[in-house]
Amino acid sequence: MLVSLSATHRRTPFETLERLSVTSEDFAGRLVASSEAVSGAVVVATCNRFEVYLELDDPVTAGRAVALEATANEMHRSFGLDERELGELLDVRTGPEAVEHLFSVTAGLDSVVIGEGEIAGQVRRSLEDARSRGTTSPELERAFQHASQTNRGIRKTTALAHAGRSLVRLSLELAASRVEDWSAARVLLVGTGSYARATLAALRDRGVVDVAVHSPSGNGARFALPRGLRDVPAAALAAELAQADLVITCTSSVQVVDRALIESGRLQHGARRQLVIDLGMPRNVNPDVRGLELLELLDLEIIRLHAPLEELNATEDAQQLVRRAVDDYADARAEQALAPAVSALRQHVHGVLEEEIARLRRRGGDPETEAAMRHLVGVLLHEPSVRARELAREGEPERFIDGVEALFGLEVERRDRRDERGPGLLAV
Repeated sequence: MLVSLSATHRRTPFETLERLSVTSEDFAGRLVASSEAVSGAVVVATCNRFEVYLELDDPVTAGRAVALEATANEMHRSFGLDERELGELLDVRTGPEAVEHLFSVTAGLDSVVIGEGEIAGQVRRSLEDARSRGTTSPELERAFQHASQTNRGIRKTTALAHAGRSLVRLSLELAASRVEDWSAARVLLVGTGSYARATLAALRDRGVVDVAVHSPSGNGARFALPRGLRDVPAAALAAELAQADLVITCTSSVQVVDRALIESGRLQHGARRQLVIDLGMPRNVNPDVRGLELLELLDLEIIRLHAPLEELNATEDAQQLVRRAVDDYADARAEQALAPAVSALRQHVHGVLEEEIARLRRRGGDPETEAAMRHLVGVLLHEPSVRARELAREGEPERFIDGVEALFGLEVERRDRRDERGPGLLAV
């Protein structure tokens, strides 16, 4: 059974989300190691959310309670959050609700900017990170892959991709009133990841020509040269900062830019009117730069205040597709629960068939009779297979299993498919 625990921009202070993002590395590994009830964990940590998706071995309430308690204990150890804070911050979802939330998140329906495209890549990379750390599980793999497939379907069949603007483009829209001529603007980009690529594309769409890149991790040249940009090494960062009209930071490094760094560059090149956009989580720019003359700072906290209202029609279409995808996912999971029974029935019937064909051959039977027997068995097995899928989707798999066991004397593995609604985190 899947469980999700979510702290998002909707009711979590920016400072708390920043604290969660700073210390989230290998949180999933520590969580899986802390409880036998947790068979897998994936952490999705972005600038707007910190979410943990769990697969539990035991679907009953007691197993869920143990897993949630383990999560609460690990969040207290890792982040210093007490039970009261966790209860105020975390939304706990189980079963289909957790799956629907994952699908909605991946499609950008739960983002600050409805329909933003970056989140799908962040969700995908979260799964890849869990794989590399060995914390994913078969059910989490299925859910995350299905979420990505659903998002691609939504992008192809609804207007959400056109209605939704990314945080990058929204921030540049907010900057438009401060930039007189984009083609003459000198821009410094700090970071070389997916957000940097999206930022560069958005800048070029606006006609920006002069872009320099600084990478705190030393990847600047590898990013800059193929794109015709200037690489800024650490030793030249202060000078480049002082000469830039627009500075955009989007790196995983913590507080690359601060007041002292900017002031050191201004000692050589003087002060000029500047706009600094900090898209980093945690912050790439120390808030102390706000006191500097001629400098304006836009960070995620400010950008969120200007997030546009969702495009109602596109969002509703996408939400309907999400709900349909969740139903399809649940149906597939239900059918999997009957796979052992269908397999046992087919093996039994084909075993009988092979015995009869062997007897037929000993009596000198012909190939045409043998082929007719195989065709007949295939026809006879078709209807039970169809009925198994129907009963699984109707939530009555036990009827099929009981029938197979009663009619053929088989013992069939029974998978527990209960989806109980457990207590919230504070009730643990």
